[in-house]
Amino acid sequence: MKKLAVATLTAALLASCGGHGSNALPPGAGAAQSAVTGVRTATLAVAPTGWANTSTQALKIVNASDTGATNVTQTLNITVGLAMRNQSQLASAVASGQQVDDGTFMATYAPTSAQVSAVTSYLQSKGLTNISVSQNNLVVTASGTAAHVQSAFNTNLHSFAGGTTPFFANVTPAYVPSNLGGIVVAVLGLNNLQAFKPTPHVTSCSVEGQTTPPQECLRFYDPATFQKAYDATGASSAYATPIAIMAEGDPTQAITDFRTNESKFGLPQVPLTRVQVGLASTDTAGNGEWTLDMTYSTGIAQNVKALYLYTTTSLTDQDIALEYNKWVTQHYTNVGNSSFGGCEVFPYLDGSMVIMDNLLLEGASHGQTMFASSGDNGGYCNQFVDTNGAPGGAPFVEYPAASPYVTAVGGTDLFSNADGSYKGETPWEAGGGGISQFEYSPYWETGVQPVDKAGSFRGVPDVALDASLETGAELWGGQAANGSCTPCVTGGTSLASPLMAGIWARAESAHGNSLGFAPIRLYKDFTGHAAGAVVAGPPAWQPDGGFHDILTGTNGLYTALPGYDYTTGLGSPDIATLIKQI
Repeated sequence: MKKLAVATLTAALLASCGGHGSNALPPGAGAAQSAVTGVRTATLAVAPTGWANTSTQALKIVNASDTGATNVTQTLNITVGLAMRNQSQLASAVASGQQVDDGTFMATYAPTSAQVSAVTSYLQSKGLTNISVSQNNLVVTASGTAAHVQSAFNTNLHSFAGGTTPFFANVTPAYVPSNLGGIVVAVLGLNNLQAFKPTPHVTSCSVEGQTTPPQECLRFYDPATFQKAYDATGASSAYATPIAIMAEGDPTQAITDFRTNESKFGLPQVPLTRVQVGLASTDTAGNGEWTLDMTYSTGIAQNVKALYLYTTTSLTDQDIALEYNKWVTQHYTNVGNSSFGGCEVFPYLDGSMVIMDNLLLEGASHGQTMFASSGDNGGYCNQFVDTNGAPGGAPFVEYPAASPYVTAVGGTDLFSNADGSYKGETPWEAGGGGISQFEYSPYWETGVQPVDKAGSFRGVPDVALDASLETGAELWGGQAANGSCTPCVTGGTSLASPLMAGIWARAESAHGNSLGFAPIRLYKDFTGHAAGAVVAGPPAWQPDGGFHDILTGTNGLYTALPGYDYTTGLGSPDIATLIKQI
C-alpha cells in the first residue's frame, strides 16, 4: 500500500481509542455532527473580525526546521472546496439505496451559481488567476503567488527543512470573509506535504519452480487460483462493467507490466484508457502499485469491459481530491480502486477530509463505489514512526478508508485446500482496522460494530481479502515491485482492495450494473442472513450471508470474533454466493 507519509505533526494530536471488546470510545464522543460536512466538528478558535473559519486548520510541524516565511513570489495552485447543499438529505438517500442523476444533483445538492460566483469573484479580487469551476460546483481551483494566497485566506505559510525534501505548510488556519462562511468548507494547496512511500510489500521468496522456504511463502496465488479460492466458479465475469484505478505519476512502465501479466496469466487484454488529471508528472515510484492494482482487479474479474487509469500529478491531498472529482463527474465507471492512504489526522486537520467526503458522497449517490486499502500497519497509523509494515504507531485508522463513502478493504492470510478451494483465513497481522476518531459511522454500520452499537464512529474495514506476504500474489514486471519481478510475490491491503473491486465488478455485471453503492448491499446481505455452523478449517470460520466470517486472529489492537470486527470487517466474500444473494 502506498503510504501517505505526511510530515510529523505535534504529538499533542494523538489520543487513544478503545480496544476491541472494551467500552471505550474515541475522544470527542457526543460531539455534534456538522450539518455541512458530516465530519466531526473541530473545536476552533474564534475567527478574526470580518472572517469566518474553514476546516483547514494550522499545521503544527515537529521534527523539521522552520526556515521562515515562504517566498512571497512562489506560485501556488489552490483548491477551494464548497459546501454541498442538503447534504444530510443526500446521505439519507444513499442509505436508502436511492440514486440521483446529474441533473437532480445540480438542482438540489450542488452549490448554487450565486455561491460559486461569490467565491470566484472574491478570488479574482485578491489577484488569483486561472480560476476554474468543476462541473459539479464543489471545487474551485486557482493559482497565485504565496502573497496573494496568504492575503486571500488570512493565513501564514512557512517553509520547512527536514527529511528528504523541503516543504511548506500553513502555520495558521485558513479563513474566508464572513460573507463566504458556510459556503467555503476548506482550502487545499496551503501545504505540499506528500512523501508517499511507494510500492506494495514484496517477499524475498522465489517462485517459478525454485525452492521456497515454507516460513516465507506458505502459498502464493495468481488470478486463476484467487478465483478458485474465493469461489468464482460459475459466477458472472465483469464483462459488462468497467473499472477505474486511481494512480499518480507516469504509469507507462506500469501499463507495460500490466500487459505482461495479462499474457503470463492467460487473461484477455482489457481495453485501457488513461485519464490525466492535472499536470503530467515524471514520477515512477508508484508503478509497482498500479501494476498490482490493474492486474488483480481485472484478473479476479476475469473479463472486464474496460479499464480507466486515472493519473494525477502527485499524491498530495489536493491532487487526490481533484482525481476523485474527475472520476465522480465523468462517471465512466461505477467501480474504482484507491491503493493509497495515510493517517486520518492529516486530512482532518487540513480540510481535505471534508472535501473528499463530499465528492465521494456525490459518487455514492450516483451508484459509484470507491474501494480503498485500509493500511498495512495493523490497528495503528505509522504517521509518526515508520515500522515498515509491522504493527505499531498511533492508534488511528487511515484515510480515505475511513470515509463513510468508500468500501474499506482490510487484509487476511488466505489458506486453501489441495484442490485450491477455500479452507479459511486469519487476519493479516498488519492489516489496517479500528475506529475512526473523526468520521461518523454510516447508517449501514449501525448495530453491527462490537464497540459502538449506536453507530457514532466509523468502523474500518468493511471487508477483507488476502494481503499477507506469506500467501500473496504472483506479479511480473520490470518495475512491478521494488525492482524487477520475474516474478515475485506481493502483498498488502493494496492487493486486497483491487481484488474486492474486481469482485464487485463481477456482481455489477451479473445485475445489469444496477447495484449502486456497494456497502448498502454488503451489510444488508451480512445482517440479513443467520450465520452458519462453524467450519473447522483450520483456521476456523463460519458462513454468514455471502461472506466467510473470520473467527480468530488479531491485527495488534483488535481481534477477529463472530460478526463484524475491526480486523476483517464483515469477512471475505464467497463470490458465487454473494452475487446470488445481493
